[in-house]
Amino acid sequence: MRAMLIGAMLCAPAARAQVAAPSTQAADAAIVHALRERDDYRAAVRALEQEHDRWIETIVQLTEIPAPPFKEAARARAYAAMFKEAGLSDVRIDEVGNVLGLRRGTGAPGGKMVIMAAHLDTVFPSGTPVTVRRDGTRLHAAGVGDDSTGLATQLSLIRAMASAKIATPLDILFVGNVGEEGLGDLRGVRHLFSQPAYRDRAAAFFSIDGAAEDGFTVGGVGSKRYRLVYKGPGGHSYGAFGLVNPMAAMAATVTGLYALPTPTDPKTTYSASVVGGGTSVNAIPREVTLEVDMRSESAAALARLERDFLAVVDRSVAAENAARSVKQGAVTVEKVPVGDRPAGATPVTDPLVRLGIAAYREEKIAPRLTSSSTDANVPMSLGIPAVTLSRAATGDRGHSPDEWIETARDPSQRVKRLNLLLLLAAAGMR
Repeated sequence: MRAMLIGAMLCAPAARAQVAAPSTQAADAAIVHALRERDDYRAAVRALEQEHDRWIETIVQLTEIPAPPFKEAARARAYAAMFKEAGLSDVRIDEVGNVLGLRRGTGAPGGKMVIMAAHLDTVFPSGTPVTVRRDGTRLHAAGVGDDSTGLATQLSLIRAMASAKIATPLDILFVGNVGEEGLGDLRGVRHLFSQPAYRDRAAAFFSIDGAAEDGFTVGGVGSKRYRLVYKGPGGHSYGAFGLVNPMAAMAATVTGLYALPTPTDPKTTYSASVVGGGTSVNAIPREVTLEVDMRSESAAALARLERDFLAVVDRSVAAENAARSVKQGAVTVEKVPVGDRPAGATPVTDPLVRLGIAAYREEKIAPRLTSSSTDANVPMSLGIPAVTLSRAATGDRGHSPDEWIETARDPSQRVKRLNLLLLLAAAGMR
């Protein structure tokens, strides 16, 4: 177990507020401890333990339903059926493909609600093998962890609450959302929070994503992504030598990007990630493309990096047009935004984070407060308390075909108990 002093090393700039006073920490600990002593919570924990094997089978079942970017429909239909079987009400698939299911609370209809989500999509294109291979307690397959295990963990919580007949004061909306990965650009959760029925009622938001027993994500790493399309006259590599070349402008852009200084605090990064174009080895290309990813924990730092990068692009094109002949036409560039994830954070003084810290400590885990890019970015950017919880205790090789997730009983149960404890606390149980 990796310990960290809470408040001493926080990843998210907006989370660097003063840690709650000892009296407040004691009150939070008392709330969480009292929840653990409740008979219905203990019954739910027993249900989680009894359905451990079913949790594993659910992971396998969902993983083996392909869900490429923008093609999540088959998995969504299966997940909606699971929501209905687990006893949720008002189960539906919305306009963009999100699966929604409601667990009604005891409060007045239309009051505040808690939202918990795990994402349906994977990063893998159609045709990627998704058959799960078992190696002891480890499961191996593309997408087996991210986020098939998150979906299965959410279902385990729903089933355990139903088995224990838990009644929460607040409604809980459970979501299997589309479009978390890559160019999906958080489209599922963006759509959800574009609707006042959810945005204005949300008291707290949980994303289930990531695999680290001590990981507690309270900061949202924002990103800006561009596809740059460079065009020029083209020509024969020998006969037209001396004409401007869009690839030279693209290369200068990459070189200029990697000369830009960025702060380490807040962590701010960039990557020239995808290139394409050209027709033949003996032809000056008429068109080439470059895709760039920029990220930061700070919205202000990200905006500065974006500004400086776009200036690099303009200088690179101008320099190429000045360096070679434009008699057949100049190099131009089209700057196409393809991703814009908002940055944000939930401060450590927020009751949701405080209760989370207390819940981790109740499970004898020293929480490691982190920043990441997840569906929680959207509510964070709207000022809604939001955090990301782990789907499992251990896993690795995410976004690669050899991804794996660990399903050993004891650490898996700790993660699920922790998630249940914080969900119930956020939903008003005391």
